[in-house]
Parts: sequence; structure tokens; C-alpha cells
Amino acid sequence: MEAPATARRAETELTVTSPERMRDLGRRLAGLLRAGDLVMLSGELGAGKTTLARGLGEGLGVRGAVTSPTFVIARVHPSLGDGPPLVHVDAYRLGGGLDEMEDLDLDVSLPESVIVVEWGEGKVEELTEERLQVRIHRAVGDTTDEVRQVTVTGLGERWASADLGVLTA
Repeated sequence: MEAPATARRAETELTVTSPERMRDLGRRLAGLLRAGDLVMLSGELGAGKTTLARGLGEGLGVRGAVTSPTFVIARVHPSLGDGPPLVHVDAYRLGGGLDEMEDLDLDVSLPESVIVVEWGEGKVEELTEERLQVRIHRAVGDTTDEVRQVTVTGLGERWASADLGVLTA
């Protein structure tokens, strides 16, 4: 009997020491992505999710500055070359699951785009069993510590044999 797709996984953990390094991580991560990929970003407020997404946009070579789409919920950044567009979603203000997100037509955009969702846990997993989960942990409380612990987990057949070790370069 074959294991479910979500049981197949690749994982790496790394330490990021500054916002610029978080952007660099996004640029490196972009090198692994292709059309049809879903990337879920999670972490506390101020953890660096949007900074990572900015690096993804730079690495994918998309048009427009990647900024937090909190008030517009989703923003599409077309490719400046022949790569896929980046759909950047901030699900922070959305309370429900995939039903509430159906108006965004993410399932329609997924095959030809890279979709990055901040605050997507419990909301977009139904889009595909094959996804990349990026969890960013930072010290909380009254601190100016820029160090982040990042766990990148690839779920499903797409990511089972991916070399996530290239992200630690």
C-alpha cells in the first residue's frame, strides 16, 4: 500500500540572522519553484513572511514590489520573463477555510502560477496535497533580536526528492 502524498516530505531547518538574509533565502527558494507550486508562510507578526515573499518575487523575476497584500488580500505579480507569475496572498483577515477564499480563484491560478500565502494554515491546504510550508520562528516580547529559525517542509510527491539543502547555502 502506498503512503498518502502528504506523508512524503523533505525538510530542512536554518537560522536567518537579518532581514537581508531572509530576502536572500526567498531568492534561493525561488530557484526551486515552478508554476503550480503553493508556498504557505507562517510565523508571528513581524517574523519576516513578507520579507521572504519579497525575495521570492525578486528570485522569480516578477513585476512590481512585493509588499504585504493585507488590505487587498491578494496581489498578482506578472513575470518579467518567461517564468510563472507570483500570486501573493495575505489570509490574515480571512476567518474561514477554503470556502471563504474561493472568491480569490486560487484553484484557477495555481496551475500557471506560484502562489504564496501568508497566514494560510487551516485555509488553503485543500488546494493541493503538494505544497511547501515555511515556518518562521522568532523571539517574542520586547526584543530587537533579528535571528529567525526557519523550517521549510515540502509535502507530497513534488517535494519528496527535492534538495532543500540548497537553501542553507
